[in-house]
Amino acid sequence: MDIQRMTVGPRMSQGVLWNGLYISSAQVAGDLDLDVAGQTVQVLETIDRLLREVGLDKTRILAVAIWLADIADYAAMNGVWDSWISKDHPPARACVAAQFSSPRIKVEMQIQAAFEKGSLQK
Repeated sequence: MDIQRMTVGPRMSQGVLWNGLYISSAQVAGDLDLDVAGQTVQVLETIDRLLREVGLDKTRILAVAIWLADIADYAAMNGVWDSWISKDHPPARACVAAQFSSPRIKVEMQIQAAFEKGSLQK
């Protein structure tokens, strides 16, 4: 299978499909004035949209990397995450504190999801 790059920009692609994997670029909220819970909601809405664009949903997520500007926001982020994630299909997950390019970014997430070969929407 050839590598398929989705929404290609000058610096990165929003996602890459290859050999049964979908890998998203790291996603941040559109409204950086929101608190961590609000930013988490927006990031997860973006992830839902990106998955839908390739015919997948959150039950297909294998792994997620989560970065927080302040690890003290862990519980607030988890409050949103726990209400969003599929209880029957939780992914592997890592969550760490990180320094972002903007002090307004509170959370960033990247996912890896699986698809059956030949099953993706074109």
